Amino acid sequence: MSSEHLQFTPLHDTHLSLGAKMVDFGGWDMPVSYGSQIEEHHAVRNAVGMFDVSHMLNIDISGQGSLGFLRRVLANDVARLAVPGKALYSCMLNPEGGVIDDLIVYFFAPNNWRLVVNAGRAKVDVAWLHEQAGQGDYGQVQITPRHDLAMVAVQGPHAREKVWNIRSGLQAQTESLSPFTAVFIESDFMVARTGYTGEDGFEIVLPATQVVDLWNALLAQGVRPCGLGARDTLRLEAGMNLYGQDMDEAIQPAQAGLAWTISLKDEARDFIGRKAITQAPKRNAFMGIRLNERGVMRAHMKVRTELGDGEITSGTMSPTLGFSIGFARLPEGIQPGASVKVELRGKWLPATLCTLPFVRNGKPLVS
Repeated sequence: MSSEHLQFTPLHDTHLSLGAKMVDFGGWDMPVSYGSQIEEHHAVRNAVGMFDVSHMLNIDISGQGSLGFLRRVLANDVARLAVPGKALYSCMLNPEGGVIDDLIVYFFAPNNWRLVVNAGRAKVDVAWLHEQAGQGDYGQVQITPRHDLAMVAVQGPHAREKVWNIRSGLQAQTESLSPFTAVFIESDFMVARTGYTGEDGFEIVLPATQVVDLWNALLAQGVRPCGLGARDTLRLEAGMNLYGQDMDEAIQPAQAGLAWTISLKDEARDFIGRKAITQAPKRNAFMGIRLNERGVMRAHMKVRTELGDGEITSGTMSPTLGFSIGFARLPEGIQPGASVKVELRGKWLPATLCTLPFVRNGKPLVS
């Protein structure tokens, strides 16, 4: 995409002033690194880093029909959310069971919810939500994309204390937050204990007009700016999927290791895609893979197993572990611990399958 057609977050000029290397990410001009992707990765694992995630879209869902609507359009069951501020990870499926998007949904009241969706899928998601709202008998549902908001993720073992230092009273308001819970500090200032790195931290949603001041306050606290490069290696180590690589509209959740995000308990809940994933399921194994020789695995590389061929969906060099890791979509029946081979530049190199994640809270789970 040509630069004149790229979208910018409210922090774009700030990234340029910090010397960030910028790349086109889903139509957004985003920082891939600020000098050293490896150092940014280690900062999050060992101390604290921050990411501009304002390209992701917050969508408010309100009205008396909200609960029934979300129970229809999401594969996970939002009826499980009873405590205000509690969040749930879910896929939104098409009628064939393919993943339109993976997202987080926050519950604040039966008629007050928020979705946070992927940047590259935002337009598709909003159009799909409007289409479904117009077809169902849910009662009143309002779908409000919040393009006026920005979002910063502060991640790492020191993340929360750094955030508390920038604003009086913030610790008292957020210290009791459990993981996957959010609270509104004021009308449009939300703090959620969520993230995409496998580390503790906060995601802060606030008016776009205030985000530069927030970023600079965190910078003054020694929080290291981090780009998409570190975000990718961190999420891979943490076993977290990336839309467009590990799943898409042709892939059912179970094919991407996301069967746990589907709730089938309420047999009367006819969510979109339920019939397809229960009556015409697509099956394969999906697990971690580590390379046993030098080299770096990348998406679409072939994997050869004793049960047939598969492929890498995401791959990288793990800064924490010191070897290449990835996710692999493989023949059904293959088990963790199996020895396989990966094709790198015409050579078949040995690799081992493993359960996910590779790293949790900074601690290696594979060796």
